[in-house]
Amino acid sequence: MPNLDELKSQAKRLRASLAGTTPISHAMALEAIAKQHGYRDWNTIHAACANAPPAPVWQVGQIVTGAYMGHPVRGVIKSVSAWAEGRMTRLSIDLDDPVNVSAFDSFDVTRRRLKANIGKDGATVEKTSNGVPHLKLDF
Repeated sequence: MPNLDELKSQAKRLRASLAGTTPISHAMALEAIAKQHGYRDWNTIHAACANAPPAPVWQVGQIVTGAYMGHPVRGVIKSVSAWAEGRMTRLSIDLDDPVNVSAFDSFDVTRRRLKANIGKDGATVEKTSNGVPHLKLDF
């Protein structure tokens, strides 16, 4: 979901693009942008934006903490890329200490680097069989 400034910019661009053919008011442009994003009207999308929690901003070099497969982790972000129209962020994280993700005491499966698709809530969509996200970052 774009923020209010981006939505207003979209309305301004729409209005400018129609200026030569079908001029519309700024209010009409705002209503059209709201409908384009699936909202009933401008007031509804405005309220949705105001009530939405701020999305975390992930940066290369940032130190992150969280839990991977139920184990605490700490590491440094090595790469960041947005996808799924900005709804998800692909992160690559180098862990300070390897994490053993095996459920068996007699078998070790360690990870030093994690690659995950993170939603705006800081968690992966993929979950373990008990419903816990594979990776959940603190922010």
